[in-house]
Amino acid sequence: MNCVGVDVSKGKSMIAVMRPLGELVIPPFEVGHTGIELCELSSRLRELGGETRVVMEATGNYHLPVASFLYDSGFYVSVVNAMLVHGYGNNSLRRAKTDKKDAIKLANYGLDHWLALPRYIPEDEVRLMLKTTYRQYQQCAKVQTMLKNNLISLLDTAFPDANRLFTSPARADGSKKWVDFVAAFPHCECVCGLSEKAFAAKYQKWCKKHGYNFSQDKALDIYASACGHFSVMPKTDTAKLLVNQAVSQLQAASAALAVLRNEMQSLAASLPEYPVVMGMFGVGPALGPQLMAEIGDVRRFYSKKALVAFAGIDAPPYQSGQMEVRSRSISKRGSSALRRTLFLVMRVILQRSPADEPVYQFMDRKRTEGKPYRVYMIASANKFLRIYYATVKQHLDSLEA
Repeated sequence: MNCVGVDVSKGKSMIAVMRPLGELVIPPFEVGHTGIELCELSSRLRELGGETRVVMEATGNYHLPVASFLYDSGFYVSVVNAMLVHGYGNNSLRRAKTDKKDAIKLANYGLDHWLALPRYIPEDEVRLMLKTTYRQYQQCAKVQTMLKNNLISLLDTAFPDANRLFTSPARADGSKKWVDFVAAFPHCECVCGLSEKAFAAKYQKWCKKHGYNFSQDKALDIYASACGHFSVMPKTDTAKLLVNQAVSQLQAASAALAVLRNEMQSLAASLPEYPVVMGMFGVGPALGPQLMAEIGDVRRFYSKKALVAFAGIDAPPYQSGQMEVRSRSISKRGSSALRRTLFLVMRVILQRSPADEPVYQFMDRKRTEGKPYRVYMIASANKFLRIYYATVKQHLDSLEA
């Protein structure tokens, strides 16, 4: 009975092997994340007598090379949440922390929880790539939002309210009409400096060049809006340069976001639960792949409650003596990205208000009872996840049968 504690860091790990009753079989030693050193580690662990299990913390992407290699080598690998190990074994007044002590702590934790150690199973290639693509999509979306706000702030001094001139949705390539417009008309004097007729003719040529529909009334509205605002920034070459640079950056981020969105859609379409998920109300081409990316294979959760807890929207019970708290906040001990996606799905359901949809019926009942917005949105997300779990799991089980 050998427990291998692996304290993972970037590019290297500290290894220690313990047996029951505090027997240190192999003192802590360092192993690099290279093929040669990992092969040597595997050979050394095979020489140990008895059953061997490997325990390590989930550390983003750092633990994946070691966990995957040892799993492929046939070892029982367990990747545990760092919060479970953080407070384990702190029975000393001295708060000493080294990689060697952490490796021994992980090994002792594995011995104490030997029978309850969850087994690490690598994700299949498609789900791993979908999740990774979604994480990149999130980062790109944050950059796009920052660049969009920067451009709007810049236009407030050069062409106020230019971002409100058009309400057209974004195209498939990520481009937006108002962004393309300010690239051609970066300053309000570019519009009001012309006559109404001259601007209408120039706007018509611009619409034809970029493939937008032309409307004479819209041209007059734009002209009136430009003439009705006062710009702080003068119309100079520098002002044009600043706006064009901000537009170029935003267009590049939007184009990258569109590429990632299409790739997510392609990856999600190859998963077996895709038609079931896309058939759920409130889930569209953007939110469906996001749900599948964060949840993964629902069969890895033992029940609906486990999936709800994974999202961090559960309210754990709190009772002590005669005190029993019945109303608590959600734990938020889970995937924040999944909670965000669930909120967006609930917002779509709330806006559409489908009378025959069970989630909306539940949401409407909570609203009728006078529950606050936050409460009925979270409760509805809980309901949606339970339906998701039951529907998708049933579909996957039927495919295997």
